[in-house]
Amino acid sequence: MDPNTTPRRIAIVTGASRARGIGAAVCKALAAEGIDIFFTYWAAFDRATYGAEEEPQALQQAIWKAGVRCVNLEIDQGRPQAAREIMDTVEEQLGSPTILVNNAAYSARGGYETIDAETIDAHYAVNIRGTLLLSAEFARRFQSTSDGHIVNLISGQAQPMPEELAYGASKGAIEAFTISLAAALASKRITVNAIDPGPTDTGWMTEEIKQQLTRISPQGRVGQPEDAARLITFLTSPNANWITGQVIHSRGGM
Repeated sequence: MDPNTTPRRIAIVTGASRARGIGAAVCKALAAEGIDIFFTYWAAFDRATYGAEEEPQALQQAIWKAGVRCVNLEIDQGRPQAAREIMDTVEEQLGSPTILVNNAAYSARGGYETIDAETIDAHYAVNIRGTLLLSAEFARRFQSTSDGHIVNLISGQAQPMPEELAYGASKGAIEAFTISLAAALASKRITVNAIDPGPTDTGWMTEEIKQQLTRISPQGRVGQPEDAARLITFLTSPNANWITGQVIHSRGGM
């Protein structure tokens, strides 16, 4: 492949701020395929939720070592104008992207006893509105002669999530619009799929939770970020151009 005549592939990966997260694993996996990376993060949420510090900078340096370009942007995807700002920045600094991985998510626990309008709106702003607006902006600006790919991260909302009502509902909405968006973008040669990675050890699991999940897992382990990253790498490759409108439950048999 002649790098002087073949455009470099560029991927947007949202919510890639934590070293142990799915977003970071996806960035590294795509970079290993020679794909330039543009990732977003929102430090305020990660500090409050995980105590993460300086991890986006470390991720950027790791991707540079893979020999590809990498730019990051700190942005709150709950803001209505975030999608345009993301697309403007990636086009200015790297070029026109052909891959979008919607991994950023807002998550806060809350059952029916405590759920309120503010909690619902916070989940809606990031998980539904932010994801759909960025997908639409990506599609409107798509000009590549090669195929494009959108992958949305959902969760296990098909199972009861009584203490995460707003989160489960918002992820269910992503699953619904994935199918319709796939039909809308098929003529533009953009595939749209969603994956449910199952229980994944991204730093939120206590040892007790990990042991409980390991006992009931058919494969005797919990998911790792790299499991999701390998699937996303396939879905954003030319080998997956015929796969669209699918919701894939990649849960190790659970």
